[in-house]
Amino acid sequence: MSYQVDRETPPARNPRFVKLTRAAMTALSDGDLSRAGAEAGIALTPYFVTEEARGLWKLRTEQVTADPDSAEWITRAVVAEPEGQVIGYAGYHGPPDDAGMVEIGYSVDPEYRRQGFARAILSGLLRRAAAEPAVRTARVSISPDNVASLATIAGFGFVKTGEQWDEEDGLETVFEVPA
Repeated sequence: MSYQVDRETPPARNPRFVKLTRAAMTALSDGDLSRAGAEAGIALTPYFVTEEARGLWKLRTEQVTADPDSAEWITRAVVAEPEGQVIGYAGYHGPPDDAGMVEIGYSVDPEYRRQGFARAILSGLLRRAAAEPAVRTARVSISPDNVASLATIAGFGFVKTGEQWDEEDGLETVFEVPA
């Protein structure tokens, strides 16, 4: 299943989100880009098997194994349309929690950064969250020194709600916006 932002976004910045099967994520966590691409039905880039990405795929594979329903919410491949080029991955950390909150995560392949893709991806994820009756709040958590990510969320109405310590990423500032 995939979802797409509306056509108001310029075509070159119109991402399509492609669901990755557990088999595709397992292949990615194993570093097998060819097998993962075959499973996903799209040409994934080497960015999907970097050390950081492989850790993400391992985590998401474990998550889907423990909770198959979470597969509808977690990380997907992002394809720029109409070009059809895979530009990164994005999604939510999981389904909405009991308070109706979803946390957004996204990463753009370095080859495609600074071209407006991160903002288009964020916009698409916020639209999907807004369309889901169970979602009341969207959250992002960003390292205080990640200037690019802080700039990406500017203009979307996010408000700082606190800070947290992440075992992998260290100190993060938490921002939320009503869905």
